[in-house]
Amino acid sequence: MDKCKKDCRGKSVMESRNATLYQITLTNREVLQADGVLEVESFNENQITAISKLGVLVIKGEGLHIVQLNLEDGKMLIEGKINSILYVENKKAQVRQRGKGIIERLLK
Repeated sequence: MDKCKKDCRGKSVMESRNATLYQITLTNREVLQADGVLEVESFNENQITAISKLGVLVIKGEGLHIVQLNLEDGKMLIEGKINSILYVENKKAQVRQRGKGIIERLLK
């Protein structure tokens, strides 16, 4: 839930319970920086598939290569011609979450 409060200069600041933000930065379709990367599932020069904190991340392009990968910090740097960036939803996890909500409601 977001809350609005004033900082020390009197400006309104949005405060969120989920303080951690994950970013993807694309520069000139040639350099991609991603935060929140947990592991790299597969990679070749045309596609990189990574598991992130926000879901499965698929980067497609040409001449792709991972320049930097730090799984402790969750950071990945990719260079090459980037044609698409896609998050793939995990359907099994969604079904489990929905089922869990139904069970919780029944037990109340």
